[in-house]
Amino acid sequence: MNKLNQMLALAGVAVALGLSAGNVAAQGRGGFDPEQMRQRAMDSYKERLEVKSDDEWKIIQDRIEKVTTAQREARLGGGFGGRFGGGRRGGGDGGAADGAPRRNPFAADNPDADALQKALDAKASTEEVKTKLAKVRESLKDREAKLTKAQDELRKVLSVRQEATAVLMGLLK
Repeated sequence: MNKLNQMLALAGVAVALGLSAGNVAAQGRGGFDPEQMRQRAMDSYKERLEVKSDDEWKIIQDRIEKVTTAQREARLGGGFGGRFGGGRRGGGDGGAADGAPRRNPFAADNPDADALQKALDAKASTEEVKTKLAKVRESLKDREAKLTKAQDELRKVLSVRQEATAVLMGLLK
């Protein structure tokens, strides 16, 4: 009888794993819902910051959204240089099937960075690359300033405990 229970339990685990693997595969085939992901993140922030009042949460949530937007805008390419797969390594172009570069979905568009990438792809002169690089750096500096302002605004409405939690979650520095 004990062996039968073990086999039934094992079969149940196998079925559960099979169902969850199917759900993961379905999401990987285009079932990604950014709004659902954002809502889960907000729910997690609310829980971890231990916000009990809906009125308090409305204020905090608005400021968290401003911070996360500013973080995304300040991220040039999330460590990928603006492309998944990098540049022209190993003979490939690091682009999508249609030849377009694959963008990091977690980084915001930056026309200055796009112009710099085009200059690099076109093997532009050193002077042109330097000029475009300076524009990218200035753009990033402006975006970082906006992020700092958004973080300061969030910090103003948090308790010390919430602020510490927000630092550990990466919302604040």
